[in-house]
Amino acid sequence: MRKSISAAAVALGGSLALAALVVPTTATAAPTAGGTCFDLGVAGKYGEFIEGNDTHSPDAEGAVAVGGNADFSRAGFTVGNELTKAEVDALPGGYSLVVGGDLIQNGAHVQVMKGKGVYAGKVVGGGQLEGVSKGASPIDFGKEFANLRHVSTELAKTTGGAPVSDGRTITFTGTDATTNVFTVAADVLQKAGDVYLKVPAGSTTIINVTGGSYDQTKGPGGPTTGFWIWDNAKGKYVQDDKTQSADGGAERAELLWNFPTATSVTKHSGNAWPGSILAPNAAFDLGSGGPVNGSVWAKSLTGSGGAETHHYPFSGCLPGGTTTPSESPKPSESATTPGGTESPAPSGSASATPGGSESPQPSASGSGSAAPSPSATPTGSNGGGSNGGGGGGLAFTGAEGITTLTVGGLVVLAAGGGIVYAARRKKANGAS
Repeated sequence: MRKSISAAAVALGGSLALAALVVPTTATAAPTAGGTCFDLGVAGKYGEFIEGNDTHSPDAEGAVAVGGNADFSRAGFTVGNELTKAEVDALPGGYSLVVGGDLIQNGAHVQVMKGKGVYAGKVVGGGQLEGVSKGASPIDFGKEFANLRHVSTELAKTTGGAPVSDGRTITFTGTDATTNVFTVAADVLQKAGDVYLKVPAGSTTIINVTGGSYDQTKGPGGPTTGFWIWDNAKGKYVQDDKTQSADGGAERAELLWNFPTATSVTKHSGNAWPGSILAPNAAFDLGSGGPVNGSVWAKSLTGSGGAETHHYPFSGCLPGGTTTPSESPKPSESATTPGGTESPAPSGSASATPGGSESPQPSASGSGSAAPSPSATPTGSNGGGSNGGGGGGLAFTGAEGITTLTVGGLVVLAAGGGIVYAARRKKANGAS
């Protein structure tokens, strides 16, 4: 009799353990408060961080790093006017302008306002050059972009909610106080004339945009002209621009647009685009008017007129691992390009401003579209964000989930052993 009770208990414990091992799990690797965030490395310190060529004028408020050639010849270029001393000190070597290839002036004025600049190739065309000298690049662009591509790919795996679109507007609504994640197709996003975002003040927002290209100028009802962020203090949407932003810029500072597979991203010249943009495989066209109020990390960049990058560094926590590239070598003040070789060829041709015409720079109030009612939520704004509780964690992959399942199975197996032990004690007590 004792044998049959023990056998049944063991069988029960074993079957429960087996079930624990084979039942699928939805566990995620979401960081809790104080958990890990992806490290953007040296790239995170720059407002423009470009792997290939950068053709831009007239200025960038933050630091600029260009792996290829920097063409500032159209209207000159100024760099770093809004940087703080602490931000300059945090840059590799204190360089707020880094050019890995040639610096193309053709008579234009190029000036580093705060920090200092370095170019590894040669100056083409001459012109007034202030605060910039020849030397080796302090940045390993290959290593930095390998990290950025890894981060972008991993973020794209994050479980996210879907926005709501009525054709003319698209609304992203999230309620998590820590992290809200959304996923949207590029062709859906670019149809919107106005984009709305409503999340708690200070939460990190990640918008994963899928597809090979995104063009704000190609909406069927017209281009994307306005970005509106919910001001939690005022209880209304505020159109983001240099002179205003919701909750003093709290949402904008932690907003990231992630384009993991796009090879081209085009901004409409008639808007101010809030948040930072991670497009490590894309040729990024800023157009000829209106800023990006955040950082841009891209394969190449073109922009002119009022199409600037404003200094609003990304300060959010991107949920995931801490992949940190090793320290890049410091530049030598007297170093030159080895062997005097030509700097690398452009990684992508500079694209012209859409339509081939200059667009007027937007006014402080942004586009001419009417602002929504101060307290009303746009039609169809019940879209959901990821409420991950600790950051909308990455979907389970790899051995981490196997470990969890194995531990669970061992716990249940131990419980089965407890059943055996209890049965034996009961039997022994009855016999005494």
